[in-house]
Amino acid sequence: MAGTDPPPAVGRLPDGVHESVRPGTALLRLETTQERTGVLDGAWWPRSRDVATELPGLIRTLSEHLGPISRVGLDSAAWDGLPTRLVVDGQVVHLDASSVGDASPTAARAAMAQAVRADNLKGAEQILLDTGAEPPVPPGVTTT
Repeated sequence: MAGTDPPPAVGRLPDGVHESVRPGTALLRLETTQERTGVLDGAWWPRSRDVATELPGLIRTLSEHLGPISRVGLDSAAWDGLPTRLVVDGQVVHLDASSVGDASPTAARAAMAQAVRADNLKGAEQILLDTGAEPPVPPGVTTT
């Protein structure tokens, strides 16, 4: 079709992905540089606690642009019934779970920005602690 841009190459996201969106609607941030020294590739804030509803669509969309996704790290306390893997369009995606704590919207935005920095060497839990998230409560400990 004349006047249309060719589809993005696998391994690169289309330019439109980098455009700003209305406040409160951006749920995903990615670092898309070719050279990568950081620990994390991105950060995602889902709309619900149901991983089987939330994650497959994200994986499908990213796979179209970046190729197969084989592993995703998630906060174990943030999901209801978190499995160790999901099968999305016939591909197994391993789910790494750890308890990283809860974050206010402000802390979440700061944490997502830190996670996608190409030079970030911190894991998710440390990023959330550094940006003001509440640390996870150990099992058996009650809070008042």
